[in-house]
Amino acid sequence: MSKSNNLAMKVLLTIIGLSFLSAANAETDAELASELNNPLADLMIIPVQFNYDQDVGVNDEGWILKTNFQPVVPIQLNDDWNLITRTIIPIIKQKDIAPGSGSQSGLGDTSINLFFSPTKPSSSGIIWGVGPVLVVPTASNDLLGTDKWSAGPTSLILTQQGPWTVGTLASHIWSFAGNSDRNDVSNTLLQPFVSYTWPSAWSFAVNSESSYNWKTEEWLVPLTATVAKVVRWGKLPVRIQGGLGYWLDSPDTGPEGVRFTFQLNFVLPKSR
Repeated sequence: MSKSNNLAMKVLLTIIGLSFLSAANAETDAELASELNNPLADLMIIPVQFNYDQDVGVNDEGWILKTNFQPVVPIQLNDDWNLITRTIIPIIKQKDIAPGSGSQSGLGDTSINLFFSPTKPSSSGIIWGVGPVLVVPTASNDLLGTDKWSAGPTSLILTQQGPWTVGTLASHIWSFAGNSDRNDVSNTLLQPFVSYTWPSAWSFAVNSESSYNWKTEEWLVPLTATVAKVVRWGKLPVRIQGGLGYWLDSPDTGPEGVRFTFQLNFVLPKSR
């Protein structure tokens, strides 16, 4: 075989090898994209989420930009059970949310969610987790938090059938300590969600992170649609997600109209 033929054969084998590698990575990314749609997946993740809401306040002149750092750490308790820890640390910048309030920026209240979840789905494909949620009054300004310690139960149930993920998160918190001059807390959170993942590692999702304030008897109901894609920054898998939402219901002083959301999920290697 001539040198030119040898070179051609090497190039052909290289192209074939890269094609198989690319296909393998695509399959891995698609599987990872599906796993990331499961909040109880055995994945160590650092999501960074940005939400922008407008038309806030009595005169609809205010706005809120919230950046949530949400590290998710799974802990294997034994062969049958995982503990999924999900902490939400908000950094908030807002302006004119009330007449004469001006602008504020800083840390909001931190919430810590713990889910005890079976390591394997049930025979019918149900994935679930239950546990406590604790809200710590870490806000750096009175207008950025409740100044109350709150706690309660949280639960999550979902199923993944092929490319589909469907589920609901529910929790309720009551205040039990804190500044007695501030309003007590009694809030319910309901977050139904549905998503679809393509083999190309693209996903589309719709959710409604709705909450009900039992003290004021008022709803906050946003409907949000997002698209996401798993990519790799070097060897680090990252899901890039963006979307639009609309406030179906909110108090007179709450946000209205369209909301904007953007999120980066950094998937870290497991230590075990």
